[in-house]
Amino acid sequence: MAKAFNESGAVSDETVEFISSRLKARQLREKMPKPAEMDGTAIRALRDRLQISQSMLAHTLNMSVESISKWERGEKKPNGAALRMLDILQRKGLEVFAQ
Repeated sequence: MAKAFNESGAVSDETVEFISSRLKARQLREKMPKPAEMDGTAIRALRDRLQISQSMLAHTLNMSVESISKWERGEKKPNGAALRMLDILQRKGLEVFAQ
């Protein structure tokens, strides 16, 4: 519809590009599986499996060691990008970040 309005001169090229990019982002988001919630026990088990310290996990996720510690103690839960990156680590391992 935006393209039709653009052809008639009612909508700018920039608006069409903006709408198109928003639609592509939504389609991509719908295709991506939602990462599973991870509690402190699961995060600790992941670290143990990967044989890394809290400090190394914090560095990998660009987070603070304090955040990792709070997650593992159950004081806070990871969300957003951190949860997605933990999910990727869970499925693919550290090698995914070494490329």
